[in-house]
Amino acid sequence: MPIPHPPARGWLALLCASRLLQSMIASAYAGALPFLMRDWGLSAAQAGSVQSAWHLGYLASLFAAGLLADRLGPHGVLRAGCLLVAPASLAFAAWADGQASAMALYGLAGLCAGATYTPGLQLVTLHAAPAQRGMAMGMFIAAASLGYALALGVMAVLSRYAAWRLGLFVIAACSVAGAGLALLALRRMGHAMAHAPRPPVPGLWRSLRETLHDKATMAGNGAYAVHCWELMALWAWLPAYLVAAASRSPTAHGQAAASGVALAALAHLASVLGSLAGGTASDRLGRSRVMMAASLSSLCMSFALGWLWSWPVAALAAAGALHNLLAIADSSVYSTALTETVAPHRLGMAFSVRSVMGFGAGALSPWVFGGALDWGQQRFGSGTTLAWAAAWSSVGLGSLLGPWLIWRFARLSQR
Repeated sequence: MPIPHPPARGWLALLCASRLLQSMIASAYAGALPFLMRDWGLSAAQAGSVQSAWHLGYLASLFAAGLLADRLGPHGVLRAGCLLVAPASLAFAAWADGQASAMALYGLAGLCAGATYTPGLQLVTLHAAPAQRGMAMGMFIAAASLGYALALGVMAVLSRYAAWRLGLFVIAACSVAGAGLALLALRRMGHAMAHAPRPPVPGLWRSLRETLHDKATMAGNGAYAVHCWELMALWAWLPAYLVAAASRSPTAHGQAAASGVALAALAHLASVLGSLAGGTASDRLGRSRVMMAASLSSLCMSFALGWLWSWPVAALAAAGALHNLLAIADSSVYSTALTETVAPHRLGMAFSVRSVMGFGAGALSPWVFGGALDWGQQRFGSGTTLAWAAAWSSVGLGSLLGPWLIWRFARLSQR
């Protein structure tokens, strides 16, 4: 869509800063998970179900936000999402007290948080120059990765004082601050859209039908679903994996859990570099090439990570950081490629369909991982290499179709 006037300077920096703060709630539970399993007496599968509830709520709001953005514009949808996610985050911090309440409240937080993601992607697409769009999208995704790492860092510090709930409140307060920054970013972009012509939007079912029959788009969305299966399991369980590794020493004390979460936070920082590098490389090398390279390399890490259980915990954290870097490197590229494949009038619908596929897979994978871990511990013993190898292999098995779908997307989009 043509923009008659460019947005005011600083819009992207403000949008990315708001994304950083508002994304912290997405990894808050992962940072608290080792302590909640202990305090609430949760099995691995029960613990994974809470993270799955987040993803189910998130995908529902992503679907709705995409549809509304096509009709109302992404500005208003993002504004509404900002006003909803802050109180939902506070509610989770205040009242989550067991599996059932945590599933309900964290699912509600996910339901509100999705309304800040899809509109943000559309705003970056709308205002960034095509030649720098991959880099701009990478910055937006990298800001979220930095927020995930910051949330884990907050939980690691406060858990040393048995104050994981205080950590949840700090993260919720960051959501409030992020909402304020998003509103400032919208003000800088608002004048550019005041007189922008809006093309006619086709009916809901027509947009859905066109999207589902668009083979290139659906191949790309399928590859994104595989990507989410891997990424969401990694983010949900890497902190618990490193906590278990830090606690296996006979001389480990109560602070080992906090140290494991802190190492996971450092590993998450690699995601920032991965997002920036992947987005920038896709501007120069092409979207599909970067997607394929990242998919193949992260797939190998998914199968390998569980077998590294006997490594020193610092080496495990380094392997986790490498996995984070590779798994996130193509995340922004999928979004950029979608904007270049789909007609603008149904971009929101394409994002909505992608969200259902991607976060539907992402909602299942943490639960499947937890079930595989429970099975492995029962069969091979708790804290064994084979138990963790079974759990991480469930991530790799679910990601096997990714390279083929990327190859198919590349062929169809070239046509």
